[in-house]
Amino acid sequence: MLPLGLAVITLMMGMPVVFVLGVVSMAYLYTADLPLILLAQRLFVGMDSFVLLAIPFYVLMGDILSQGLVTDILVAWAKTIVGRIRGGLGAVTIIVEVIFSGISGSGSADASALGSVLIPAMEKEKYDKAFAAGVVASASILGPVIPPSIIMVVYAVVAECSIGELFIAGIVPGLLMGGADILIVLWEAYKKGYSRAPRRATFREFLQKTWEAALALCAPGIILGGILTGIVTPTEAGILAVAYCLFLATVYYKTLTWRDMPRLLYNTVLVSCGAYLLVGMCAIFGWVMSAQGIPEKLATFILSVTSSKVMILFLINIVFLIAGCLMESIAAIILLVPIFLPLAKNIGMDPVHLGLIICLNLSIGFVTPPVGASLFIIGGLTKLSIDKIARACLPFIVINILVLFWLTYNPALVMWLPRLLLR
Repeated sequence: MLPLGLAVITLMMGMPVVFVLGVVSMAYLYTADLPLILLAQRLFVGMDSFVLLAIPFYVLMGDILSQGLVTDILVAWAKTIVGRIRGGLGAVTIIVEVIFSGISGSGSADASALGSVLIPAMEKEKYDKAFAAGVVASASILGPVIPPSIIMVVYAVVAECSIGELFIAGIVPGLLMGGADILIVLWEAYKKGYSRAPRRATFREFLQKTWEAALALCAPGIILGGILTGIVTPTEAGILAVAYCLFLATVYYKTLTWRDMPRLLYNTVLVSCGAYLLVGMCAIFGWVMSAQGIPEKLATFILSVTSSKVMILFLINIVFLIAGCLMESIAAIILLVPIFLPLAKNIGMDPVHLGLIICLNLSIGFVTPPVGASLFIIGGLTKLSIDKIARACLPFIVINILVLFWLTYNPALVMWLPRLLLR
């Protein structure tokens, strides 16, 4: 149990997770009298996956469109639909996030892009600042759920399941969670008497804004359509989507110039390299855990305590909810999925259903202290305290957890669309 004990100690010391994994793995190799060259070997083996090449393209696609002011276009379109409803601007935030999730694949990127535009807009309409921050932060939960999703790509690599099935499985849960969030927004708006648009958009305005938004919506359509038809792999679909987004932002919208590209590419490299290093370090640590037989021991222990499918599913949710609060999503997937995947298969759970549930759990962690990334991003934008934003997120967290458990015990809701389109 040396790896687990040393990991706990170094984490309590405040060492970043990615270095904790490396230090613990090196310590195990040293005490086991194994060659340290294994560290470098397992690092590169962990990163050596063609599917993982999709990550930088998804990151770049989201950056191109968010820097190309696509957020403003989507907001203007959503306002023509729900702007007249009381609390419509809050509902606009959720609708735009549902769409933007299909572009960026990252909850953190969504929180930053939407927060800088929509929180000031809601404040201008006399929304409470903490509530506005809570709406945007909570909406970012949808980022990794609605395809394409970076953490879904990582899960698919670890669990060796179909990325296409996982992407399609995220559509219905994402829409259900978005609908639940809108209900919370409208209820709060009704109680507090928030404003609504002074007039209803004309049909002509609706058509015009829909056309402009439809062009941006083609980006996730290229990815999903290409994967579903089998014409391209997820990585190749990401390349095509980047090319399309680049044309859209530089030629059609003309909101991006070639001078902006070095900055966008630098950010893509920075985000992607961080993700790859974490994947590699997790691969090393996972190998150490496997060498000591820890996954099998934990699975055997859980089955010795209970063989009830209901209780095992409940336990999986609790473990990943806690992991989402304390760990980075990619690290949680690579470290914990090898433990719980055999257990899930043992009770007849589809790996795609398990992956969707895990992604939902970890996404909720984006708005839960102490590690909730979206809380810190929104806190930086609004200068509000983290605890104040977290309290504003609480109703959204509760309703999303309810949706999570509903989907956990009703796999047909998750799996019917993948089975309809791909099986």
